[in-house]
Amino acid sequence: MYSKELLKGVLKPILLNLLRERGVMYGYEIVQAVKQMSLEKILIKEGSLYPLLHALLAEGILVAESRQVDGRTRKYYRLSEKGERETESAVNELNDFMATIQLVLQTKPQQI
Repeated sequence: MYSKELLKGVLKPILLNLLRERGVMYGYEIVQAVKQMSLEKILIKEGSLYPLLHALLAEGILVAESRQVDGRTRKYYRLSEKGERETESAVNELNDFMATIQLVLQTKPQQI
């Protein structure tokens, strides 16, 4: 499992990309999908996921709808049109950042 600090910056692009690929999902389903896809190395806690979902809803990046499932109300999330554009940008930025980090980690410091 990765530290909370590492996950904080990458959770948004992970979430947006997952919704782009899968369409409509509810919170617990998102947590389980990321856990499975990351071979249990990324474990999203509710305290991290739901504030992000609410912020993305407020920004108009996500749209939510409530559905009744087995007598319970479940909130499902999907990307808005703005969210589709934001996903592309967020994923590209993360990929560029990861490539830069790799470059920095592989570069040997020059002696002074």
